[in-house]
Amino acid sequence: MVRAPVRLRVFAWGEIYSLFPSTCTDTFGAKFATTNAGLLYTAKGTAALLVPVANYMQQSSGTWDAVFIVAAGANILASLLAIALLKPWRRTVVAAFAGVCLIHQVGC
Repeated sequence: MVRAPVRLRVFAWGEIYSLFPSTCTDTFGAKFATTNAGLLYTAKGTAALLVPVANYMQQSSGTWDAVFIVAAGANILASLLAIALLKPWRRTVVAAFAGVCLIHQVGC
């Protein structure tokens, strides 16, 4: 019973390390790709400050269930926001960037 959640966690463990730089560069261009990717990694590091909150939740309830439920809820919310807000916004940014490339005949 314990092995299934562990396998799911390992399955989705490192996707951000490959997706952050490529998504950042595809959306905002290559000019500031390293700066944008660095900001995304900084946000990930800042989220690590929530570890004491998770520790308190675990100690007060005696189980990790509440921590995992909150984390799962945050992941579901993030995925819904990505689909509802970021996907349409990214489409307009990429289309506008492609229009600039066509008008100015720059190598994009």
